[in-house]
Amino acid sequence: MSLIEQAAKRLEELRRAGADVPDVAEKPHGGATQWPPITDAATSRAHAAPSGKVGKQRAGVAAIQPAPGLAGEATADDSRRVHLDLAHLAARGIVTPDAPRSRTADEYRVIKRPLIANATGKGAPSIKNGNLIMVTSALPGEGKSYTAVNLAMSIAMELDHTVLLVDADVARPSIPRMLNLTPARGLLDVLVDESVDLGDVLLKTNVEKLSILLSGTQHPRATELLASGAMNRLLDELASRYADRIIIFDSPPLLVTTEARELAMHMGQVVVVVEAQRTAQAAVKEALATLESCPVKMMVLNKKRSTVGGGTYGYGYGYGYGYGH
Repeated sequence: MSLIEQAAKRLEELRRAGADVPDVAEKPHGGATQWPPITDAATSRAHAAPSGKVGKQRAGVAAIQPAPGLAGEATADDSRRVHLDLAHLAARGIVTPDAPRSRTADEYRVIKRPLIANATGKGAPSIKNGNLIMVTSALPGEGKSYTAVNLAMSIAMELDHTVLLVDADVARPSIPRMLNLTPARGLLDVLVDESVDLGDVLLKTNVEKLSILLSGTQHPRATELLASGAMNRLLDELASRYADRIIIFDSPPLLVTTEARELAMHMGQVVVVVEAQRTAQAAVKEALATLESCPVKMMVLNKKRSTVGGGTYGYGYGYGYGYGH
C-alpha cells in the first residue's frame, strides 16, 4: 500500500469517527492529488520518510550531517556532528584516514609511537596523566596547530584508541580555520558556566575515532580560567573518563602568553614544535625552561629540508625527541 493510499485510508477512518477533515484538493494543471496534512502525531511519525543529508557541501566547508532519523526531526546529537572535508584537508597536507601513504603520514606514525606508549602506561616509567598531550611552540608560526591536527588524525587511525582534539589556544584559536569549522561553544564555556556539560559542546566528526572541543566563547580572564579549579576538575575528568582516549591540546606559544604555561602544569606530555632554520636556539631553551613541571617533553623539528642521495627531498617535516630535562 502506497503512502497516499495509507493517508486516504486514515482520512476515511477520521471521517467515520466524526472528525472535521477538509476535502482533498486537486493540484492545478491535472497534477497528482494533494492530500491535506494528517495531524495525528502517531500516524505522522509512522509515515515520515527517513531524512537525508541537509544542504549541499561546498568544497572545504564542514557541513553539519544529521544522523538518520525521522524527517523534520533534529536531535541534540545532530547539532554536535560535523563533517570534515577530508579531500580538502589532504590537499593541504593534513593526514587523513583514506589518503594514500605519504612521507608526512609515515613521519607522524613515528612521532606518535612514544606518545601512545606513555599515554597507555607502556613507557618507562609510568606517567601521571600521560594521555593528556599538549602541543606548543616557543613562538607563533612554527606549525604547532598543523602538528596537533596531524597528530590527532594519525592517532585516530589506531585500532585501540580514540582521540579528542582540544583547541586550547583561547586567544587565537586556529582549529576552526584549519578544519573549516564554524566557531561554537567549547572549553571556556564549560569553565565559565557550570550548567554547560562537556558532552554538550563536544563535536563528533566523520573520522570515526576523532572528536573536537573548540576553544569556545572568548573571555577576558582566559588565563585565570585555565588555572582555575574548574580546569583542574575538567582535566581530571578528561584524563579518567575514557581509558582508551588520548587528548591532544593545541595550546598558545610558550613565549607569547602565559596560558600555555598554566596548561602545561597539568599535562603528562608536552610536544614542542620548532621551525627549522628559523627559531633561535635561545628561544627554544627559554621555552623549555617554562616546562619544568611536565614529566615528559618531546620536540618536533618542523619544516626541515631533508636530503636523499645527496639531493634535496622537497620541503618536508623532520622529527626528534627529548625526554625530561
